[in-house]
Formats: sequence, C-alpha cells, structure tokens
Amino acid sequence: MSRTLLAGLAAAATAVYLGACASPSSPSVDEGTARVSRTVTEPSTPGTGTPRVTGTVASGLDTPWGVAFLPGGSALVTERNTGRIVEITDGEVREVGRVGETLAQGESGLLGIAVSPTFDTDRFVYLYVTTGSDNRVLRAVFDGTTLAEPEVILDGIPAGRIHDGGRMIFGPDGMLYVATGEAGERELAQDPESLGGKILRITGDGEPAPDNPDPASPVYSLGHRNVQGLAFDDRGRLWASEFGQNDVDELNLVTAGANYGWPVTEGAGGSDEFVDPVLTWPVSQASPSGLAWFDGSLWMAGLRGERLWRIDIPDTDVQDTAVTATDFFVGEYGRLRTVVAAPDGSLWLTTSNRDGRGSPADDDDRILRIEIS
Repeated sequence: MSRTLLAGLAAAATAVYLGACASPSSPSVDEGTARVSRTVTEPSTPGTGTPRVTGTVASGLDTPWGVAFLPGGSALVTERNTGRIVEITDGEVREVGRVGETLAQGESGLLGIAVSPTFDTDRFVYLYVTTGSDNRVLRAVFDGTTLAEPEVILDGIPAGRIHDGGRMIFGPDGMLYVATGEAGERELAQDPESLGGKILRITGDGEPAPDNPDPASPVYSLGHRNVQGLAFDDRGRLWASEFGQNDVDELNLVTAGANYGWPVTEGAGGSDEFVDPVLTWPVSQASPSGLAWFDGSLWMAGLRGERLWRIDIPDTDVQDTAVTATDFFVGEYGRLRTVVAAPDGSLWLTTSNRDGRGSPADDDDRILRIEIS
C-alpha cells in the first residue's frame, strides 16, 4: 500500500472522526479502568491445553514489563519503573544494566525488550524506552556480563503518561516489529506521518524495512490505540492485543498496510475502510498486554482482567471459523502483564501488581512458571 493510499485512508477516517467529536466522548481507559458497557464475547468451555502454575521463577521485581530469552536459556527482563535490566539464570537475578534516560510516569518507562535473531554473532539487545521527549528504540551490546551503553536507532515516537505501546518482537523475516500507542492523542493513530498508534517494521539498524507499504516509512499498520502484545503463530501470521477505550479490548490479525480503525471505531465497526478485530472482550475481562504463541494457541495476559486467556486459532482462515477463548487463574495472582514461551517448554507469566494499579503481595512482582497439560 502506498503512502498516497495510506494518506487517503487517514483523511477519510479523520473526516468521520471530526464528525463524531460533536458528541461527548467517553473517558479514556488507562490500562483498564473504565466501566464495562457491553459484553461482546464470552469465554468458551475449557478444552485441551490447561495451564497450571508449577513454581516461581523470580520474585521481588518492580513492575517487570519485557522478557526476552538469550540463546543459552537465561532471560533478560526490563523493569518499567526503575529502568533496570536484569538477567535471570536458574532462578538467580542480577542487574546487568540500567537505562538512565527512562521517564517512568503513568504507563511509561522502560518497556519492551527483544534479542537479535543473530545474537550469537552481533550480541545485540533492543529496548523500548520512554524519555522526557519521546519513546525510542535503543540497541545495546550484551557481552554476557554487562549491557553496554545503548545507542538510539529510532526516536520520535509520541510519548505520554498513557498509551505508550512498547512491545517488540522479531518476525520470521528477521525484521523488528514495534508496537506504539497514540499517547492519548487519538488523531495520531490515523496520521500516516506520525509513529504513534502504529505497528512499525524496521531493520536491526532502525531503518524502515525495504518492503514496507511505504519503503521510506517504518509504518506497517495504523489505526491502533495502544498495542502491548505481539506474537507470530506457526503460520507466520502476526497477532496483536490492543486496549480498547470503554467498550471492548481487541485481538487483531495484522497485515501490511491495514488500518484498524481507531479512533473512528472501537471493536468491530463493519466498515470496508477498516479491519475488524478477530476477537473482542469487555475491558473488565482483559485490558490485555502480553501475547505469546505456545502449544498451538495464543496466550494473552490480562491486567484489569487479572487472568490468562488461551485463544484457540483455527488452521483455516479466521474469517471462516470461530475463534474461541478460555480464561484461567481469574483473580488468583492479580494483574498479569507479560507471557512468553520459555526454551524449556514452559510459559513464563509476569505479575504487574506494583504498577500503581494493583495490590501487591509481599513477594510481588513475580514471574510464574506455567506448564500446559
């Protein structure tokens, strides 16, 4: 899709949006604080693939946000509020670096982390951080002991107290996919010139991927409110979990150049201009952050919903077959932020009870080890 077409979509969406602004709008949801206004989907009857907590990987963390595994099996974890990066090896936690420019307020701070797919040769680790001026993507060398001073490879992503996005993942194509939020400025999501409210696709050096919809732009898709979960399934499809406003949270199947409708639509809008979500939830049941592909299903962590969702994706095209979801651990561990597939065949699931919206236990925040039976 060319920049001209993207701009056309944006212009049409802006016209609809400005018309809609004549009526009072509902208050913004900050990671799930609004009253539920309707129920869009119901969880399915539990089926195969039942998770159980088999232990605690680490405890006493301060709002862990991103988790990325190194080739040797240890994990690097970011702490949103402190700007720390810690390495976890066999249950031992040690600090390996800090990002001094981290501005932690509201939902901002040190967020996503990704390890280079060629880490064995380049030693690169990627970080997403909020500063006093913007959100940016950093790259740093990790020598196995210490994270070197990071370099900025992409900046100018809108930042605010809310809606900072922050999730990053390398795709099967070797490109880095970066989720951004619209930082509370709704119109940015439909502006193709802004990096806010988008999913970006860049090279390991921070340049736009050469076969992007516009090869000169890092924008891969637009019309997002606040994506905090990205995952590729075993067919190479990209999925994104996204915060809604007052009505529904979304699971979207992301394709190049597609427009997902915010702020013109929340949930399914039924317009040919925008792509409808594959699945939606009331905000009280989700407020989704992390997303992972594991054991043939998507797994999604819920903040306000305080639960883990298993989402069963059909082998056929999702438009032709029902997508169902089942929830687990409802209210047992508090707010759940990030879920990742670990090299040992388990899932790691982080709590987020020290993020200012939870009720932390003495050993929070924790990383729980999950096995699927």
